[in-house]
Amino acid sequence: MIQNQGSQVLKTGKSDISFPSGAAREMLGAAVCSVLISPPEREGMTQEWTKECIPMCLQKYKSRLGEKFQWLNDGISYQGNLTLLNGIYTEIFITEGNSGEVNNEHEVRQIEMFRRLEKQEISIKCNDIFKPAPGQYKPIRSVLTKGVAGIGKTVSVQKFILDWAEEKANNDVHLIFSLPFRELNLMKEENISLMELLHRFFSDIEELRSTDLDHYKILFIFDGLDECRLPLNFQTNQTLSDVTQSASMDVLLTNLIKGELLPSALIWITCRPAAASQIPSECVDRVTVVQGFSDPQKEMYFRKKINDQSLANRIISHIKSSRSLYIMCHIPVFCWISATVLEEMLDKAESSVIPKTLTQMFTHFLIFQTKLKTQKYDERSEVDLQQAKRTIFSLGKLAFEQLETGNLIFYEEDLRQCGIDVREVSVYSGVFTQIFREEIGLCLGKVYSFVHLSIQEFFAALFRFLSFVSDTRSEITHFQKKEVDKALQSENGHLDLYLRFLLGLSLESNQSLLQSLLRQTGNTTHSNLEITVYIKEKIRENPSPEKSINLFHCLNELNDHLLQQEVQTYLKGSHINRLADVKLSPDQWSALVFVLLNSEEELNEFELSKYHQSEEGLLRLLPVVKVCRKANLSGCFLTWRICSALAKALRNLRVLNLCHNNLQDSGMKLLSAGLKNSYCKLKTLNLYNCSIGEEGFDALISALRLNPSHLRELDVSWNKPGVSGVMLLSDLLKDPHCNLEKLQLCNCDIREESFAVLASALRSNSSLLRELNLSSNKPGDSGVELLSDVLKDPHCKLEKLQLSDCSIKEKGCAVLASALRSNSSHLRELNLSYNKPGDSGVKLLNDLLEDPQCKLEKLQ
Repeated sequence: MIQNQGSQVLKTGKSDISFPSGAAREMLGAAVCSVLISPPEREGMTQEWTKECIPMCLQKYKSRLGEKFQWLNDGISYQGNLTLLNGIYTEIFITEGNSGEVNNEHEVRQIEMFRRLEKQEISIKCNDIFKPAPGQYKPIRSVLTKGVAGIGKTVSVQKFILDWAEEKANNDVHLIFSLPFRELNLMKEENISLMELLHRFFSDIEELRSTDLDHYKILFIFDGLDECRLPLNFQTNQTLSDVTQSASMDVLLTNLIKGELLPSALIWITCRPAAASQIPSECVDRVTVVQGFSDPQKEMYFRKKINDQSLANRIISHIKSSRSLYIMCHIPVFCWISATVLEEMLDKAESSVIPKTLTQMFTHFLIFQTKLKTQKYDERSEVDLQQAKRTIFSLGKLAFEQLETGNLIFYEEDLRQCGIDVREVSVYSGVFTQIFREEIGLCLGKVYSFVHLSIQEFFAALFRFLSFVSDTRSEITHFQKKEVDKALQSENGHLDLYLRFLLGLSLESNQSLLQSLLRQTGNTTHSNLEITVYIKEKIRENPSPEKSINLFHCLNELNDHLLQQEVQTYLKGSHINRLADVKLSPDQWSALVFVLLNSEEELNEFELSKYHQSEEGLLRLLPVVKVCRKANLSGCFLTWRICSALAKALRNLRVLNLCHNNLQDSGMKLLSAGLKNSYCKLKTLNLYNCSIGEEGFDALISALRLNPSHLRELDVSWNKPGVSGVMLLSDLLKDPHCNLEKLQLCNCDIREESFAVLASALRSNSSLLRELNLSSNKPGDSGVELLSDVLKDPHCKLEKLQLSDCSIKEKGCAVLASALRSNSSHLRELNLSYNKPGDSGVKLLNDLLEDPQCKLEKLQ
């Protein structure tokens, strides 16, 4: 081996080859490695030389990924027309989430809630998910990204990888390995090492050795946790730390995610919300939530998707005219469906037939795909309607049966059981290739799914409806009632959208669109009148607010808007001021909730007294409270009975005013169950005059100690915390995680001994308290003296202190005046109203204000 400053020479056994140093050497390394070095010689090389070869391998791998991920299957399977991702990609709204919460509600319910919250959330750019937020210093190793089906999780992953491959972002990452769970399912029974797994899935990195993994920053992306069929036994699986040791796929994944195996690697997991709890919170450094398109992003998508901007404007205008369509357009896949249908229709159809409901939109989408000519033996052929009908029926059967068991991902065996021959339908049916997604795995098998859950639900409803009209002569109303009851029994609303579609398909106008698929069903007008009456009866029976909301969506699909129109008359003009005096029926209450949630007006602050000062009113309007940032429930005759339900509505609230209600200790205990949850981010909590005693304070402070970082203002005036309650509050102020800035303790019967513990807390380095109200308490001379000593302490940051009606006399005024002359005091406002300073005390205070050392700006 001969070396000089500018080159390195390698003896290969064939000739001596000189390499330039630095970047040029890296560019040439892999080519020489593969062409001139025989395998035995390659194995004998030093680790140093292997590392010189790898950069070229990495560059080749990165280039391949860029080629692969630059194309987007815009909403459909690989058989469709590919679109350049960068040409159509629209930034998706991503927010910070929480690993502790589990949301099992139907995804359409979650979308409807997000619509009300998007303007209040801070967006995170997809490429920045591994970057700590401002003020956070702990590095982020693992990220869990949640989002409903079709909301943009996989496209976000694709854009992240493409930007990395094109060296636009995350250039500190050397390797990205994307491993979808639907692929890993197929290796469930295998024993394999991490290195073997990588070499099997990614042939471009065959030069990579196990020892090299420690020298590079690697990101593993596991997409689609909700599709995982592995047990993921984090607690009981064996520990694995060797990348060359074989183990089951489950052991491999759990150890990677926990950081036992390759602890330096970054981990990114995507999933639907209901599956998030499979990953222990201690294994996740950050949770993000893909919220889909915000309102401006929806419009941006249509303008990118539709080349004719005049047509794009007409589509946007039409989508905005229908609240149900506009809400669903938070889902990017639904934007694609809408664009596909409306781009075709707005040029050719009368405006009266343009779809305005979900059922109409999906029906037109199905018809459009049915009419598509398909590829048959490389020749264009006319659509075989009989074949299309059979395919639709088979897909509907698959959709319905799998929906009942909760499956969204299918394998070829699942299709065969429903009579679907993949080879046949792929050749003859445009419906199959456009609506059903077939994906070829990285190395094994094929997996199938509907383009989106809502399409599966539509097909399931279509199958049920077709089956009914084909196989039975019984009244359709009886069938519809059974399906309504079945959907109402689903706790989490998993049949909500299915029911909307099923009832929408019973309209003659929708049946006429599908007449080539349907037998003659006769006049259904009478049955539709009966089912609307039945639905209104169910609303009157007062099911959960969420179920009532879906029943109103069902009425919309049946073109019945009478209840909504009744309530809207109350909300117009001056009627809003008198709504609290109107006695609403149960169905009108539900209509009010539906109207408020679907109005275009922002719902930032909810004030219960506007509607009804009662627990009944709050219970009925809780869905509205859930999507507001501020809730004013002051003086509404609430008791402990409402607190359990209210605790579940704290997820998005930032300000909660409960003053002048009779909550008592039992209510405070129930409310605390929500306050301690990490998803609660309340900043202001007002519990003025709520009849809370020592036990209630114990529950309150215990909850705040578990979740202390968000609360900034707390008002517990006119309650009775007792000595123990004040001690607990004082301990909270000392907690380094507590960020409380304003504390109101007016008329809490606080005496001298409690003032001592408060004073100790205020001297704490941790306390950030700026405002303290101790009016109408009994500090005594010793208590005032303790507070005066606190004001002189450089650790105390108090700027506003209220001591009105505290029986403070001349001596107390003297020590306060002395403290306020101190350079250390930050106090700007002092309230000494309703005390007895005497002439001398007044003079001392007057002299204080003239003292240039005094920083006091306001004195009462």
